Amino acid sequence: MLRLVLVVSAAALVTFPLMPVQWAAIKLNWPLRRRIPVFYHRVMCRLLGIRVRNIGAPIKARPLLIVANHSSWMDISVLTSLTPVVFVAKSEIARWPLFGLLAKLQRSVFVERDRRQKTGAVNAEIAQRLAEGDPVLLFGEGTAGDGNRVLAFRSALIGAARDALAASQHAREVWIQPVSLAYVSQHGIPFGRHLRPRAAWYGKTSLVPHLKRVAGQGAIDVVVTWGEPLRYDAETDRKALTKQLESSVRGFTIAALRGERPTPRTAA
Repeated sequence: MLRLVLVVSAAALVTFPLMPVQWAAIKLNWPLRRRIPVFYHRVMCRLLGIRVRNIGAPIKARPLLIVANHSSWMDISVLTSLTPVVFVAKSEIARWPLFGLLAKLQRSVFVERDRRQKTGAVNAEIAQRLAEGDPVLLFGEGTAGDGNRVLAFRSALIGAARDALAASQHAREVWIQPVSLAYVSQHGIPFGRHLRPRAAWYGKTSLVPHLKRVAGQGAIDVVVTWGEPLRYDAETDRKALTKQLESSVRGFTIAALRGERPTPRTAA
């Protein structure tokens, strides 16, 4: 309990002073708007006891769309601690107390997954962020899983890469990079299939109790593996590309869960 109180208190001391600074940075279009979330989530990972093992790196080329698997709210802090990304998130998150505001301050793009007719508008917003040089990250599965497996990827939002090409007068290609997250142990003890929900937050699991449990116990190890980026141009088959991304992320995730070391890539 003492650890939980200390973590929550420290998180509040960092969060609330930074919120108006980030708001101003967004309104005034300062470069700081990208740096603050990285700093903030690095601090959150440290406070929560999330230990990140990073294999490979995001490429430096732009426009860049990053596609990841998804199993926990911790994915947000883990990934942002490594690179300044803009997330594609489900629309209901925007209405959550505090967390919705934090998502907006990270300039997230919100999508109504049950209203396919709005996919074009969402893709256009993603394309604008890509054109502005922001790496945009979406969760390929479209939902959170239990962390033991990677679900099938959806190809609809990959169409944002097509829209980015159409909207750009200069870019002839968009880079799409797969990344895998695998929560492997706590306090050095491997999770295994039955214990991985200690890290995974999915289905009907309540957020606040899960967050309190993580903050109270800490020492969670996560392996992040960056795959080889794929080029998307006017001739690319979107569905075939989605399958490639899914296969890459699944392979990296399985390797990490088995304790193997996937082949990393270096920034380019």
